[in-house]
Amino acid sequence: MLKVTGTTMPGTFSLLPTTVSAAAGDGEKEADAPLNRDELSLYTAPQQKFRYVEPEAGRMEQSVATLRKLVEPYTGWCRGSYDKVKPKVQSVVQCGNDAYSYLKKPPKDFYPRAGIIGFTGILGLFLARGSKIKKLVYPAALMTVSASLYYPEQAAAIAKTTSDSVYDCTVQGYAAVENMLKTQSEGAKEEPGEH
Repeated sequence: MLKVTGTTMPGTFSLLPTTVSAAAGDGEKEADAPLNRDELSLYTAPQQKFRYVEPEAGRMEQSVATLRKLVEPYTGWCRGSYDKVKPKVQSVVQCGNDAYSYLKKPPKDFYPRAGIIGFTGILGLFLARGSKIKKLVYPAALMTVSASLYYPEQAAAIAKTTSDSVYDCTVQGYAAVENMLKTQSEGAKEEPGEH
């Protein structure tokens, strides 16, 4: 049994200092020493020391961990490839979106010009009978000529970029052939001296 003294209003119990007397439940005499509110187990919880214990990994978790370790080199390679391919794919998708929006609202006389350019390609296939190389060159050349007649600014820009890239490839090819010939001539000069 607990006896609380010194309060007149129950709402002020938590605000005012109070004296609490504890009585034994077996019928013993009440203890004369008053207890503080903090000493009662009702108001304070015993301090517990918690310790985190890592659960043991099950068979499934071990299998997944083993699989991750086996696949890890390949995921790094795939991530690197993805990072290289992603901008190219995005540019192709953007080009497709641009082409769709262009064809949705084409400029004046677009379809007749596209028809004439397509017709010159078919004419190139008709003129290139016999040879497989002619079947590749004639239609492409005739379509390029007819497209450059209708779109001269774009043709000039494409020709400039193409000529720059062809020049770069030619210079790289020339340097590669020069290095190859140089290594062959050095190898031929060293062989007679060794015997």
